[in-house]
Amino acid sequence: MTFLKRCAALIALSSWAIAPAFSQATSTDTAPAQTTPPPAAAAPPAAPTWSIGPIDFSGTVDGYVNYNVNQPQTASGSPGNNTYRNFDVKADQFALNLAKVTLNHDPDPVGVHFDFGFGEALDTIHSAADPKAFQYIEQAFISLKPPKAKGLEADFGMFVTSAGAEVIESKDNWNYSRSLLFAWAIPYYHFGLRTSIPLSKTVTGGVQVVNGWNDIEDNNSGKTIGVTGVWTKPKFTLSGNYYTGPENTGTNKGFRNLIDTTLLLTPPGKINAYLNYDYGQNKNYNVTGFADGSSAHWQGVAGAVHIQANSKIAITPRAEIFDDNRGFSTGVAQTLKEFTFTGEYKMLEGVLFRAEYRGDFSDQPSFLKKISGTEKSQHTLEFAFVGFFGPKR
Repeated sequence: MTFLKRCAALIALSSWAIAPAFSQATSTDTAPAQTTPPPAAAAPPAAPTWSIGPIDFSGTVDGYVNYNVNQPQTASGSPGNNTYRNFDVKADQFALNLAKVTLNHDPDPVGVHFDFGFGEALDTIHSAADPKAFQYIEQAFISLKPPKAKGLEADFGMFVTSAGAEVIESKDNWNYSRSLLFAWAIPYYHFGLRTSIPLSKTVTGGVQVVNGWNDIEDNNSGKTIGVTGVWTKPKFTLSGNYYTGPENTGTNKGFRNLIDTTLLLTPPGKINAYLNYDYGQNKNYNVTGFADGSSAHWQGVAGAVHIQANSKIAITPRAEIFDDNRGFSTGVAQTLKEFTFTGEYKMLEGVLFRAEYRGDFSDQPSFLKKISGTEKSQHTLEFAFVGFFGPKR
């Protein structure tokens, strides 16, 4: 079955699941640090505002215990990692994903935002090439919003990407584990300039000029340009992002292009849903066995339905397919699929418990089993606690 036929099947399945959503839904919320709303973010319970003078404080911490049926192990026999997972990395053990404190002052007309923390999430988003001073920083930027600029806001510094249907903070996502698209199709963050401006009552646009993908210090002299747009209506939000620029190390030849789009359905009631599509291309892809001038492509589609059963209980199934035709993203030329089912229980205001089953599948034996074996599938069961405090949003 071709990739497009698989995508059509997944969209048909998602559409069947989403159809009842037009009579029911919950409100959605956003991660406070993004200029444009992350379309798939669920509404966490309201928490009290903690402020000192003009600075608002917020924070989050989440950890998990994971069981992997394949029982991946290191060479020494200790528990290994879940294959193709980014934040819930550790298998068969307790682990801390993220502990973070945020300091924020909304621009009036000048503002600042700073996220400081530690855990697997920040270890994942930062590469070995990043300066050590940034290893514990998720975002750090200054904002300017001139009173007579018709809503124009400009941020300079390090900020999370506008692409994707999920965000780094677990509390703002419907599922605990991140999707394949979030892990392999898009960047995590950028360093540079980000702008946004309301174009109408329902449309917001923006332009970004950044060093590239996931790098504080650029790997060449070229710059990446991002164009963002969000169309918000009472029953849906449609967002689109396009990034293009040279990303090959040491040269400005060969551009990397990303098209990211998400449709979030928010009808009245207890059900929300989203569809997310990503297409990426990297030209002049140069590795052993590839001729100079060749290109790599990757694309995928994901869909999820969030059902708020009552004030304390929610469930979210998610399904997706991701095609990495030359192994540029995952290191293996393969087509990946996954299905996730997440149950959430609000224990207290600001404290969530999540239980999650996830099955990952590939057309290649690329999932680690024991020390050196491989399988075409990976099944995990996960239990997580998520705590947070901060301004009511």
